[in-house]
Amino acid sequence: MIYIKKIINQDLERTPTFNVESIRDFFKINLDNRQHLLKRIILIPSNEEFDVKFQKRETRDEYRVFLNELFQKINPVEGDILILRKRNQDVFLCEHINSNHRSYDHLNHLFEERNNHQLIINDIDNDNNESPSQPINLLDEFVSWFIKLDGVNHNYFTDSFSKNKERLKAELINYEEIYENEFKTKVFTTFTSEINNLIEAIKVNIEKKEGDFFEYSAKKSNHMPRAILGKNNYLKFLKELFNKTSINQIEFNIESFQKTTEEAGLIFSPQLIIRFIASLCTKPFVICSGLPGSGKTKLAQAFAQWITAQEEQYLIVPVGADWTNREPLLGYPNALNKDEYVSPENGVLDLMIRAKNDYDIYLADKNKIPKPYFLILDEMNLSHVERYFADFLSTMESGDKIPLHKINNTELIVPPSIKLPKNLFIVGTVNIDETTYMFSPKVLDRANTIEFRLTEKNLEDFIDSNIKLNMDLLKSKGLNMSDSFMAMALQETDKNLKPTEADLKLFFSELKKAGAEFGYRTASEMGRLMYMLENLGESGDDLLDIAIMQKLLPKLHGSRNKLTKVLPILGGFCLKNNSEIKEKYLDKFMSNRLTEINLSSDTNIKYKISFEKICRMYKNAVENGFASYAEA
Repeated sequence: MIYIKKIINQDLERTPTFNVESIRDFFKINLDNRQHLLKRIILIPSNEEFDVKFQKRETRDEYRVFLNELFQKINPVEGDILILRKRNQDVFLCEHINSNHRSYDHLNHLFEERNNHQLIINDIDNDNNESPSQPINLLDEFVSWFIKLDGVNHNYFTDSFSKNKERLKAELINYEEIYENEFKTKVFTTFTSEINNLIEAIKVNIEKKEGDFFEYSAKKSNHMPRAILGKNNYLKFLKELFNKTSINQIEFNIESFQKTTEEAGLIFSPQLIIRFIASLCTKPFVICSGLPGSGKTKLAQAFAQWITAQEEQYLIVPVGADWTNREPLLGYPNALNKDEYVSPENGVLDLMIRAKNDYDIYLADKNKIPKPYFLILDEMNLSHVERYFADFLSTMESGDKIPLHKINNTELIVPPSIKLPKNLFIVGTVNIDETTYMFSPKVLDRANTIEFRLTEKNLEDFIDSNIKLNMDLLKSKGLNMSDSFMAMALQETDKNLKPTEADLKLFFSELKKAGAEFGYRTASEMGRLMYMLENLGESGDDLLDIAIMQKLLPKLHGSRNKLTKVLPILGGFCLKNNSEIKEKYLDKFMSNRLTEINLSSDTNIKYKISFEKICRMYKNAVENGFASYAEA
């Protein structure tokens, strides 16, 4: 038996879903007279065209699809996956994915774990009695929910509507009919697995300032239809329902995220992804430094979209050059109105409050794992970090609350003070040029700093790839692993430093000579980082290598006179035999006779990532008279 399978978390404008409701909506099949419908399918990449015929089965809520010509061309076998993507109203693109395709394992796993409906596409009766998941109608439930709310938080309905369920239902059915005619999808009928998609679709559609639904809503008082479907009403109802819906949580699988990033058109090495996620689990403050355009923000955004359920769980905020105090992040009391607190328009404080509320539930009941929240500060060093971020840096270590206001107003949503919850992950991206500022040791000491660089292999993969960037493919794909991810991040660990004690002492002694020695906090976090790296698949010397690169080297900076003394010694600690470090390595690197490829294949190098960085810093110090971890 051959199946067409569907990806749940893609909207109907791209991928048709094959269940009763969506097949009717998407292909406009008349279920009463069971009319046949012909469409045109283009097989990619050959661009050959084929007819496709959809027909409802007599006894079951399924649809046969007759693709004889297409089958003769692609010759699919049992277990292959065919994906139809909409090109326009009457033309679809067909992609044939067999077991040798690089996306096959991930897609097949996705179909199985989400219990997707399978559509029979041959003319043989199926004796399998499995039935597809049934759609749910939310109209009655929403009406009851709304009437309880009406008159308390808003005034969109008159008293007569509030007291008359049937009249309210009739009004909502009208809304749905007009919405469905324009957007080709229902409002109050969906599948449990599709609630999140429905939320995102409604959010986009009701914001449109043109079209039949907008014109209809404009004729109503206060844009009533848009308001009823909006964030304070139906969308709020759907989010509450989504949060109640049980999601079968599974163990965190980093390979699943790696595959999804590839399918979304992103190119990251597996080790970089492991380092990023391990750093988040080590401590929820990560700095991504390196080459502009190398994917620093995209990796943080990709993981946030992949692991979260809603857009309200992550925020990307561009840092302004005029950020001289904490107000852009935390807001301020209104000096003209003593009862009001002005939250920043970028939503940072709102995100913190949502994360805190969720974490408070966990503190009250440890069985309720909190959801992760992400604050991504883009171009973090465009302003002095120590000025606008000082409260955050302090509370990261002290655990004290950040004071916000002393307003005596019980209706105020903003609390008098707020503590950084452990489910709030802060990621800062850094570029180095004449418009930015360097980080102080105080900042670097509190973060894991990851350097992003492109290799020749990365560039080759980018040129060879025909996959278009599509971040939407990442949305909530890892939602069923969020509990496992949070469990790792909240897990208490030992120092875990005994296996690396000898090398750590060597680095400490030499860094002390340069005034860059590390303290208890750094040592403890290095041990935790190595524990997380090992949990995610790293092993051997790579564990300490990554810890040195992310926790020790970032604080090292200075003049040529200072660094040319300490860097060769630190580099020697990275080698098994360091007797000829200057002649065999540093001098050759200076003259470009030693490349990164040579270093990566050299068996004498124990800590390859750290040693390559030390070589680059040494070269910069000699050529420019100064060097730091962060490079332009």
